[in-house]
Order: sequence, then C-alpha cells, then structure tokens
Amino acid sequence: MSLPHAILGFLQLLPMTGYDLKTQAFDTTVAHFWPAVQPQIYRELERMEELGWVTREVQVQTGRPNRHVYTTTAAGQAEFARWLASYQSPPAHREAFLIQLFFAAQLPNAAIRSLLMQQLQAHETRMAELQQITIPPSDDPLLQRQRTLMGLTRDLGVQLEQTYIAWLHSCLATVAALPE
Repeated sequence: MSLPHAILGFLQLLPMTGYDLKTQAFDTTVAHFWPAVQPQIYRELERMEELGWVTREVQVQTGRPNRHVYTTTAAGQAEFARWLASYQSPPAHREAFLIQLFFAAQLPNAAIRSLLMQQLQAHETRMAELQQITIPPSDDPLLQRQRTLMGLTRDLGVQLEQTYIAWLHSCLATVAALPE
C-alpha cells in the first residue's frame, strides 16, 4: 500500500507526470528501497484520481503525446499525512538467493562459490550506486531537515550493502572449508 503514498509524497514536492515520477523521482531517490515500474505508477495514478487524492491537468503538445501532470488534492494531502503518522510494521524478507543457498548442499562447492561471487558483485555494484547519491546541504532549515531525513534512507541502504558484502565474504570462506 506504500506506492500510492510514495507518489503522494513526491507530488507534494512538485506536480509531475507519471513519466517524471518514474525517472526523476523513484529512479533517482528511493529505488534502492522502493522501486516502481512505469505501469504500476500509471495504475496507481488512475486509482488515486478516482479516490480524489490527485487531479490531472492535460497539457497539449504538438508533435508529441499530451502531458498529464498530476497534483495532490486536499484529500490526498490529508491521506498522506494520515499514512505518514501511522505505524509501519517491519517488512517480511523474501529473497530467492537465500532459498538457493539454503538448499545448495546438492551443488558442488565451486557452483556455490560462483553463486556467492555473483551476489557479491551485484551487492558491490549496488553499494557503489548508493554511494554516488549526493544530497546537497541547504541554507533553508526546512529543506535541510528534509534532505537530512532523505540521507538517512540512503545511509541505511549503504549499511545494508556493507553488511551483506561482509556476510558474503564470510560465506565464501565457510564454503571454501566445506568438504565436497
């Protein structure tokens, strides 16, 4: 249920099209912990418009499809404020790789090490991407507050990747010592 709330949050910052939400909001800020695909965003915008949480303004363009710019309504702002103040339970963790590792005893050690190395490379890449996210300081106290909180989410992503990378190195050492 958080996707519409993420959309409401972004739209409170700036009116946007569905395309802008994907490319300028999700992909550049929260994709490391809340990815969204274009069809999901458009489906949610349509539903949110039906609920009265957003309005849509059609901007006519020549030679290109019309732009549909979405803005939050008072009802959408109230829903976002309600959701923002509500408790969010910890997520259930599902990860296909952990199921693979759990049952990997039937694979030779070399195959297990290969799976671990692939994961290690993927997490190192993700960590490097997270470390590239910069959140510039601001002289405006309200903007600085917002940016500080945004930075905390990036920091958790980096710390999670560091933990995962350390765990994968430990797994590689453990598998290297396993009998075949």
